[in-house]
Amino acid sequence: MNKVLIFSVVNLALILSACAPAATPDNTMPMNNDNSNMTDGTPGSMVAENPEAAHMMEPITAPNIQPATETTGGQPLAYREENGIKVFELTTKAVQWPILDDVTITAFTYNGTVPGPMIRVTEGDWVRIVVKNELPDPTTIHWHGVEVPNAMDGVPGVTQAPILPGETFTYEFIAKPAGTFMYHSHFEGDVQVSAGLYAPFIIDPKEPETSPPVVDKTLMISESRMVDGETFAAMPMSGMEPNYFTINGKSFPATQTITVKKGDLVRLRLIAIGQFIHPMHLHGMPFKIVATDGHPVPVSAQLTKDTVSVAPGERYDIEFVATETGQWMLHCHILHHTTNDNVEPGGLMLVINVVE
Repeated sequence: MNKVLIFSVVNLALILSACAPAATPDNTMPMNNDNSNMTDGTPGSMVAENPEAAHMMEPITAPNIQPATETTGGQPLAYREENGIKVFELTTKAVQWPILDDVTITAFTYNGTVPGPMIRVTEGDWVRIVVKNELPDPTTIHWHGVEVPNAMDGVPGVTQAPILPGETFTYEFIAKPAGTFMYHSHFEGDVQVSAGLYAPFIIDPKEPETSPPVVDKTLMISESRMVDGETFAAMPMSGMEPNYFTINGKSFPATQTITVKKGDLVRLRLIAIGQFIHPMHLHGMPFKIVATDGHPVPVSAQLTKDTVSVAPGERYDIEFVATETGQWMLHCHILHHTTNDNVEPGGLMLVINVVE
């Protein structure tokens, strides 16, 4: 009996020893209770731990930044045709971009607007996009959700070399499939996408819709951070959280009012390009989710809702019939996201104005 007891005690000691945390190199144990050996999660401490992160935390800036000459983003981009190819031109550049009448951020842009211009083509079109980089930093473009050849995917160091300042790069592919997509920077995305390098990419079906919506709007949802007149990348980390929230580059009340007639079928293409989830809620009328991430949802599987959470990178096409007149709010239901620098109302709100 004593031998059995001794054997059990030895086994228990060995198990506890195996499960115990390993000692640190100086033979002391980590002091996790008071976090004395842990990073505190603030930008300053992260920079101290990793000097390469310093650039990510700096204000967004560039030499000789000029005010934007356009004030509305996401507008259709004109193209020219060359031997049956639709040729688009994009220039990345920094501008001063107004998100409110009295608030202007420093933005990295495509062609001087936030979002950048909408590329809208038809399924099967041969597309060529010529990109000139006028930013002080390298960049690339990723065609989010579009089925492109690997060499056109826009991942620096994997599928292409970064486009250096002053250089030009040409992307070329067949537009497919039909649906709601986007394009955005894939170089230092934490900074460049937050700074404004994103835009909608819509591929219409080869066979036209038999009953298209009367109103078809694309809404890109993002965030910004401005402190003491300087713009920073908005990130989901302590000390870098956003204090402005934008729809198509504007914060309420500067967001677009969408006016429709009673009885109209309305399609809203919701695109989350920032780093935060936004449950978007429509007042007054339920909607159906007719497509997710660019792919149609079969009628039998379409959900009827009034709120849909749009996570970073996701796209939801929602449709509703404007059944009641009046001014109806579409807004994020994380209610802090409906503030401007912590003051409400603001941020992710816009009005659907239904008229007779």
